[in-house]
Amino acid sequence: MTIYKDLINEICSRIHTGLIDFDTPRSEASMPTQASSEFITNKQQGDWAEDVIFRAINDNSRNVVAVRYGKSDDLVAGDSGFETFFNDYQNELDTIGKRPDILLFKKDDFNDEWGYDISSKSSQEIGSYVSKAIAGIEVRSSAFLINKYTEEVNRIVYEHTQRVLHLKSIALEEYIDLLNQKRPELIDLLRSLDEVSVRTLDFRVTSWRSSQRLQELSTILSEIKKSLKVIQKRNSLSITPKVEDLKVVHKWIMTYNVPHFYVQVFFDKIYGISFKHILELVANPDLEDEKYFIEQDTKNQNKTTIKIPSQDGVCIAQAVTEPNHYSVRKELNRGRLLFYVKFDGGEAFLDKDRFDSLFGCDL
Repeated sequence: MTIYKDLINEICSRIHTGLIDFDTPRSEASMPTQASSEFITNKQQGDWAEDVIFRAINDNSRNVVAVRYGKSDDLVAGDSGFETFFNDYQNELDTIGKRPDILLFKKDDFNDEWGYDISSKSSQEIGSYVSKAIAGIEVRSSAFLINKYTEEVNRIVYEHTQRVLHLKSIALEEYIDLLNQKRPELIDLLRSLDEVSVRTLDFRVTSWRSSQRLQELSTILSEIKKSLKVIQKRNSLSITPKVEDLKVVHKWIMTYNVPHFYVQVFFDKIYGISFKHILELVANPDLEDEKYFIEQDTKNQNKTTIKIPSQDGVCIAQAVTEPNHYSVRKELNRGRLLFYVKFDGGEAFLDKDRFDSLFGCDL
């Protein structure tokens, strides 16, 4: 039987070192000097997402227990004690790797004495216990209603598809003579455009100005091209592991040999994907820009992020009820005030079969 961490290492050996080199030390992180309201709101949203998963598992499981494990200190840059917290966290990343937010244990392995939260315990104290976990879950959050987003994207794609098909008919019916003269190769391409091929076909636009009809044909082809760009644009919400995190997640797996998973919480659905599958994707460069995308994420300090379409993950919760939310005032040590949003409540309705399939357990 293949040991999990050996399987992960084998996949990592196939990943181009220009993306990430698992054999080199991680880059040293710079300590932030000042928190913002947006940063704290995003942190609160992430804490809510973790809580939703935590409660959904423990409220509905007969055989599995979710335990809080990831560092959950509420300190932010500007708070007293943040520098010590930050340095301790960096040291731990280099020692054991990045703790996932939640650990799953079989009920027989659950430590009643330590309870449902071991996030404040040292890695030395709980090391052997962590190794008994059946899964580690890194929770990511996204401030979207994925159903509404998908509905709007589908509407836009449909409208542009109908426009392409309409303009295609005009070009072939009214300008076929000019196409034969100027761009005969476009005739077959235009004829092949349909509701499926619009997602992949493309062509180079030529600008003609020597006659009124040629100008009209140029405009038609240009409009087809514009609509094809809209249709073919990446337009799905994503599961979003950061490239820099792959190295510290790998380190944690090498330390404890526990399967690792990413879970993306939207405000109406939840998707999950295994760390193993993420690595398998990025180990195959032919799948880039098809099954995954690598981008500088402007919403996350321009950090390089792997974006995997959420629908390619496993939908482990088909419904989530939205939380309550309210404003909070925070005073920093020099009298600076921050106002942020805090989230409370909400519920995730897990799909047991899909959950079991993803995590290899019996919820």
